[in-house]
Amino acid sequence: MEARLSDLIGHLYDAAVDERLWIGIAPRIASTFDSTSAVLKMHGSDDVELLDTTENLVVPPGAQSLAKHWHRNDLWVERSIALGMSRVITSDDLVSPAETKRSGFYQDWLRQLEIHHMVGAVFRTGRDRTGVVGIHRPREAGYYADADRRKVEILLPHLQRALQLGRRLAEASLAQASSFDALDRLDIGVLVVNRSRRIVHANVIAESILRTNLTIGVLNGRLVMGNHTLNRRLAILVQDNLDTAGGNPGRPMAVLAVPRDERMPLTLAITPLRPIGSRLTGQPPLALIFIRDPERSTILSNQLCDLFDLTPAEAAIAADLAHGRSLAQIAAAHGIGLATVRSHLKKILAKTGTRRQAEVVALIAGSIVAIVNPR
Repeated sequence: MEARLSDLIGHLYDAAVDERLWIGIAPRIASTFDSTSAVLKMHGSDDVELLDTTENLVVPPGAQSLAKHWHRNDLWVERSIALGMSRVITSDDLVSPAETKRSGFYQDWLRQLEIHHMVGAVFRTGRDRTGVVGIHRPREAGYYADADRRKVEILLPHLQRALQLGRRLAEASLAQASSFDALDRLDIGVLVVNRSRRIVHANVIAESILRTNLTIGVLNGRLVMGNHTLNRRLAILVQDNLDTAGGNPGRPMAVLAVPRDERMPLTLAITPLRPIGSRLTGQPPLALIFIRDPERSTILSNQLCDLFDLTPAEAAIAADLAHGRSLAQIAAAHGIGLATVRSHLKKILAKTGTRRQAEVVALIAGSIVAIVNPR
């Protein structure tokens, strides 16, 4: 029993790291306590979340409403909460056998499941929900003894801690996934580099820029410039920002322009990324590098329709303006007269609340549609 209990506790902490391992935890709990069933669930103010149950507690679709009713109105849970959190109890502590048999909880639910004896506890989970662990036996198996109660007392703090750790890790994982998704939606390249300028992470736009430009790229996993002078300048700026990330005084950001033949230059910003949890992970300071290619801007006309209530024709012209095209170039591209383009521009100015062509260009180029890429 001690070996099985130790294995179960170890499995709880494995499940905290890999939430898929919570599936099947109830049968393991039941087996550890030589019982026929177990349930692990969370009670909220108006709902119940079943984390895992043994097979006998899985009901057919037609009985789901009955199951939800008795999970919400679990007599043992109600009485356990009244006695106090994290107190290990048995069903005999909560209600007499005679009262149990008279209750609808027993008549409609427990009797059908052949559940007559219970040992378990309710506990706090660190949020507005109450955790419940219940371990059950049929009548012929006999009552739970003090030895069973003591084993649940050993298990309970580990179960509570594993659930709390699992929730924190899940929240951290969600935050990381959200951050990466946000980076990939930006219409700007984002790189994370270490002291040797080795790329730790690159978003989608950064990968595309590095693949399609001769002036900046990747060599053996390291960010490099095609121009020796610029490459040395980049190395110095990265080093300065890494020193700042490590706690030394320095400027919070540096910028760098990367000229291209007969094209507008790339522009870079290098800024410190302070280490998080470095005492545990040994992660050194890193630098963030933002890369903007003015020729890559992809402002979609349908977004301008939604943003400024433009017609499709007006939005197409507004997008062209934001991309730096002249009125004559727009007229030629759309096969319309210059007077028509000017007429559309007048309506665009009115709808956007701007007075000059330069103002509407600045408005669109600085709006959310110029920063976020839809997917």
